[in-house]
Amino acid sequence: MENKTMNKRVYGILGISSIMGNWNADFSGYPKSTSDGNVFGSDKALKYPMKKMWDNEEQNVLYIKSLAFGEKGKEGSISLTPRTLKERYELLFGEDDLKDVKKVLTNLMTAVDVKNFGATFAEAGCNIAITGAVQIGQGFNKYIDTNAEEQDILSPFKDAKAKEKNEVKAKAKAKANNLSEDDIEVKDAQNSTLGTKITSNEAHYFYPFVINPLAYKELIELGVTEGYTEEDYQNFKRTALVSVTAFATNSKVGCENEFAVFVETESDAYLPNLSEYITFAKDEDKNIIDLENLTDILNDMNQQIKSIEIYYNPYTTELTNDDIKDVKHFNIITSKEV
Repeated sequence: MENKTMNKRVYGILGISSIMGNWNADFSGYPKSTSDGNVFGSDKALKYPMKKMWDNEEQNVLYIKSLAFGEKGKEGSISLTPRTLKERYELLFGEDDLKDVKKVLTNLMTAVDVKNFGATFAEAGCNIAITGAVQIGQGFNKYIDTNAEEQDILSPFKDAKAKEKNEVKAKAKAKANNLSEDDIEVKDAQNSTLGTKITSNEAHYFYPFVINPLAYKELIELGVTEGYTEEDYQNFKRTALVSVTAFATNSKVGCENEFAVFVETESDAYLPNLSEYITFAKDEDKNIIDLENLTDILNDMNQQIKSIEIYYNPYTTELTNDDIKDVKHFNIITSKEV
C-alpha cells in the first residue's frame, strides 16, 4: 500500500463539562475518583461517544457492544446477548477465517476505532496487538466545588421478587428467635420500588491526548495499511469536538464538549500532557480557563509548532492569560472563528 502518513504530530486537550450528569461512574454509581478523592474520567468514557457517533454514521467500528439473539434455552426462551469479538469481526467483514493474519490485520486497520485507538485482537490462531496512533490520557476534574448528588427515583412497578426476598428474611428471623417458620408472615410488596440516580452538581474534565502517525510505520511496511492520514486526523478531530454533546443518554444528557486545543507540530517535536498546564475556576456565572502556563510552554516551542487552534464556548467561558502566538480561536458550538 502507498504510504500516506501525515507528516506531523498533534498534541492537545479535550474538555468535557458535566452539569447534573454523571460523566464516568464507578461500580458504586458515584463519579469515578482516585484513592485521594480526585474525580476523573477514564479514556474509555471519552472514546465511547466517539465510537458511538462513528457507528451511527455507519463507519466500521469493531470495539463496540452489539446484540444478537442467542439459542433457545431448555424452556424455549431466547436470550439477547452481546456478540463475541469474533462474531463482531464476522459481522463487519463477512469473514470467519482468522488463519490469514495479513488479511485480518488489513481488515482491522479499516475499522475507524482501530485506526485511531489501536486494538487487542486475541482470538485462537490470531493474536494481534496494535498500538493506536491516538493516545488519550485520564481526564481529571479541575473544578474544586464538585459534589455528588443522590436522587431517589420512584418506579411505577412493585418488585416482582419482593415476596421471595421477604421469605428469606422471615426464615432467618424465625431461626434467630427459635420460632416455627409458620409463625412468621411473609408479605408481598405493597409499594412500587425505589431507585437511585447519582450525578455531579458540576464537574469539568480535561483530557490530554497525542497523535503519533509513526505508530503504524511497521504495519505500513507489512502492506496492511496506508498509515494514519490527514483524513483520519480530520475525522478524529471532527468527532472529538461534538460526540459528547451528541451522546444524550440519561446520565450523559448534562455532559457536553466545552473546550479543546489542537497543537500541530513537526513530527520530531515532543510536548508534555498539556492538560496539566491549564487551570479552571468560576467567576459568578462565567467559567474561567487560565492559559498562562500553556501560553509559556507553547510560545517557547513556537519554532516547532505548525498551528494552534483553541475551541471553547464563548457564551459560558472566558479564556484568561491567552497570549499564545499565532493561535486561532473557534466557537466549539458553531465551529466559527471568534
